[in-house]
Amino acid sequence: MAHGMTNSDRPDDQVDLVVKPRTRTQRPPMYKVLMLNDDFTPMEFVVHVLERLFNMTHAQAIEIMLTVHRKGLAVVGVFSHEVAETKVAQVMELARRQQHPLQCTMEKE
Repeated sequence: MAHGMTNSDRPDDQVDLVVKPRTRTQRPPMYKVLMLNDDFTPMEFVVHVLERLFNMTHAQAIEIMLTVHRKGLAVVGVFSHEVAETKVAQVMELARRQQHPLQCTMEKE
């Protein structure tokens, strides 16, 4: 403190800078969107869904579809809660409209 200066002489914003603790914002949890295998949904439809709703290239979509087919499920993307929820709903609606039993779920990463 400069000689002759009292606490009441300091500007308020300086006090705020000294007193306020710095808080870190936590990143929101992310969610994996999972596509599950079934024996009825055509592979071409799964590829179409992956290209259309997850913006995958044809090659990426085929690779993921084959993983779903061989392993029973695959992670098709990781998103915030709201985006993951929307993607799952879009997949389920598209499958329902085409009368396919394709299932899609989400789980916390």
